[in-house]
Amino acid sequence: MNDELKSFRVCLKCCLLDHSSLHSIILSFSAFFLFTFIVPLATSLSIITNTTPSSVVSFHRLAQLPTSGLATIAFIIFTAFIRRHGGLRRLLFLDDGMQRDTSLVRRRYAIEINRTFRRHLALILLPSFSLELAHKIVLFSSVHVRMPFFTDALHNINYDVSWRAVVFLLVLASWIYRTTVFLLVCVLFRLTCELQILRFEGLYEMFKVDRSEVEWAEVIFKEHGRIKMQLLETSHRYRAFLIACMVAITVSQLGTLILVLSSKAPKDFCNTGDLLVCSVVQLSGFVMCLFGAARITHRAQRVVSIASKWHIRMSCLSKCKHVSDSTEEDGYTSDYDHPAYQPAQHGSKASNNMQLSSMEETAASSIRQALVTYLHYNSGGITIFGFALDRGLLHTLFAFEMTLVLWILSKVVVLS
Repeated sequence: MNDELKSFRVCLKCCLLDHSSLHSIILSFSAFFLFTFIVPLATSLSIITNTTPSSVVSFHRLAQLPTSGLATIAFIIFTAFIRRHGGLRRLLFLDDGMQRDTSLVRRRYAIEINRTFRRHLALILLPSFSLELAHKIVLFSSVHVRMPFFTDALHNINYDVSWRAVVFLLVLASWIYRTTVFLLVCVLFRLTCELQILRFEGLYEMFKVDRSEVEWAEVIFKEHGRIKMQLLETSHRYRAFLIACMVAITVSQLGTLILVLSSKAPKDFCNTGDLLVCSVVQLSGFVMCLFGAARITHRAQRVVSIASKWHIRMSCLSKCKHVSDSTEEDGYTSDYDHPAYQPAQHGSKASNNMQLSSMEETAASSIRQALVTYLHYNSGGITIFGFALDRGLLHTLFAFEMTLVLWILSKVVVLS
């Protein structure tokens, strides 16, 4: 586990998001302002059209707003994370919790970290980039490109071709940077949830041990409290990001739907390809965050049922053991019916032992019941201002978004 975050750090350096030194911080902020604001503004002013419908340029400029907005939100959140917590290891709870985790959980950490990039980041970024590249090739083959703030008299054929290639590369570089920044924060949140799921699986294994002592219940209580505090801190860190993304994506998607449906221009891949790619990236990243939060929340809620089964199993084992001891004691005393034997003294000792064992079992059962009750009232996972991000909340969000979409469609149909 000495270098389990190597792939993550390499990805941050390639995306100019490394904040390990003053030089890298200056380079990171410079790249952010360049690729998030300056390049999209300059390229939007450079693209003009004469023969094709003007909606091509309008839709292209419209797609820049939500892409830059989400990249800005993600960059601000990521910068705040690094400034407050000082590194990725503390951000992912690898410094304080690694020594307390089991060896199996520690081994699965490295596997999960390496698999996160292939399964989440590359799975979204590569198909989206292929679609974006195909759209930009079609777009730049049907529009004119000029240097902004200069007259067309300064242009010739060779200069126009060269500037077209420069703008094409700048547009792709800006899209890759903004999309990667947004998806990296989404992947970071999903990775945090996956690592906490591994810790919950380690907690599940603790309930499989047939130990009914008070000390073992205390160990389980402390382990759950540690995971609970990490979940509360994760919820506090990412709630601003999740709320800001939900608002930005909702406004951009509904606004785009209104503008596209109200436009009289033809809707084809050249016109609305930017909006298509933008929507795919937005929804993929946000849904990835929601599914990760829902998974960890239901893992946290599952602890209650597992603890209840453990409490029932331990109670049954203790009852069977108590009955077995009582049977053996009765059989032992029945073998000594000779008058020379004094069973009173032996019966008194056995009665005291059984009473002490019964009191210990009653105390252990009470502690287990208190633990189950505690887990029942502290079973929340990822929360936003007290609302657990589970399947119920996801169904509510889906119904709310669908209601807005149907309302917009009804207004468009009426106006048309």
